[in-house]
Amino acid sequence: MRDDDKPSSAPPRPARHRAARAAAVLAAACLTAAGCGGDGGPGQARPHPGGAASASSSRPASPGPSAKPSAGGPSPAPTSGGPLPRGPLTGTTVVIDPGHNTRNREHTREISGQVDIGTGRKECDTTGTATESGYAEAEFTLDVARRLRTLLEGRGAKVVLTQDGDRPFGPCVDERARIGNEARADAVVSVHADGAAAGDRGFHVILPAAVRAGGADTARIVAPSRDLGERIAGHFVRATGSSPSNYVGGRTGLDTREDLGGLNLSTVPKVFVECGNMRDPKDAALLMSADWRQRAALGIAEGVGSYLKR
Repeated sequence: MRDDDKPSSAPPRPARHRAARAAAVLAAACLTAAGCGGDGGPGQARPHPGGAASASSSRPASPGPSAKPSAGGPSPAPTSGGPLPRGPLTGTTVVIDPGHNTRNREHTREISGQVDIGTGRKECDTTGTATESGYAEAEFTLDVARRLRTLLEGRGAKVVLTQDGDRPFGPCVDERARIGNEARADAVVSVHADGAAAGDRGFHVILPAAVRAGGADTARIVAPSRDLGERIAGHFVRATGSSPSNYVGGRTGLDTREDLGGLNLSTVPKVFVECGNMRDPKDAALLMSADWRQRAALGIAEGVGSYLKR
């Protein structure tokens, strides 16, 4: 189950020529990626990640992640907050949005409150999904977000996290968007993992649709967000060896949605990255690997860096 949102009944699809362009980007990336299109990425015994954010309405309810199994290593420690090194991303600001919150399940009343997402109203947040062994999506997203922060700060970017394990719940999806807007971010990436059916595999990147309703107006961010998403998708393939989703996005690795508050309310370029399907055993094995999570963070960082340096 993704961050702010439930599947839309009829998510908009990108135009045919855009899908062809995305396929070409991923095809080129696959030429240099071990296991792309196959059954596994590097660093694992041939499993291969999947993910989707807007997937099917038949997805299972997320289990309560009471168990806390080892997932291949601790999350990196928060950065010191000292001066940033100068690098290729000096002068840029990136907001990273780790989906959900590990303590959301303790605050179900608060997160069930409705917020305005422009096209309607949705829950403030959700608990997210988890693997069969109890490794929670919120643990995964915070770990990858911290790794990503370290990589981007090492290149000189100013990085802001919407939450760093420092809040009792949330933030709500409208606040997540507002944090990126108020930071005047050059790019925002929301990190997730999916909770689709076993057998559904492969990452995808969610792009904002053209929305103008209520407090939402994405007209100025649709094109740059697509550029950002395509670059992340291509570099994610290279870094992880993962293939585009086999159940969302027509194997382009991209999906466009109009029902996600985090995208609808953004006024700066923003995408969601669904790194894998936690309910598929092979994908779960990857998501629980610290080595693979580092590769995922690297793929996202390379994509963001490519976009910012364009």
